[in-house]
Amino acid sequence: MKLHYFPLSGHAHRAHLFLSLLGVDHDVVTVDLPNGAHKSPEFLKLNPLGQVPVLEDGDVVIADSIAIMTYVAKKRGATDWLPEDAESAAKVQKWLSVAAGQIAYGVCAARLLTVFNVPFNPDEVIARAHAILAQIDDALSGKDWIELGRPTIADVALYSYIANAPEGNVDLALYGNVRAWLKRVEALPGFVPFEQTVAGLRTAI
Repeated sequence: MKLHYFPLSGHAHRAHLFLSLLGVDHDVVTVDLPNGAHKSPEFLKLNPLGQVPVLEDGDVVIADSIAIMTYVAKKRGATDWLPEDAESAAKVQKWLSVAAGQIAYGVCAARLLTVFNVPFNPDEVIARAHAILAQIDDALSGKDWIELGRPTIADVALYSYIANAPEGNVDLALYGNVRAWLKRVEALPGFVPFEQTVAGLRTAI
């Protein structure tokens, strides 16, 4: 497998992280986003949206981080990470939707503002980030993982942007359950870290 990737993309990181957690052999191809490689005709043939990540598996091309995780889990029969039964699958899917929705428009957006100078309203995106982090912290109360008592692709989907939330001036100090959960994800065999920058609250680090 070949993963088209950019090291500061949380979407790309979650795909890379899941492949690594499953021990899937894959090549990582860094896409030069700052110089527009993701908008080149060659790349647009892989993903007309011009976004990373993209997974190539022989003749199969999968764009979108959650779609990539779903594909890999299904191909590898990793039902511990992506369950087959209706109730468990729905519980995991709920958090995949949160990753694509509230996380994207809150925690991710706050980081896009500071790391990539995307012109979002900082007060709005930081408020949205704290709203969903409070809910996730509550959901993790008394639990090691977000659902099912074990790590699933829901945990992977949520991890990357939450881990680097301080780069978007989103302080994790209030969310003890979240911070403990981050450490549990980072202790999983095959974990690969998400590259950090000195943006936001990490400026002084």
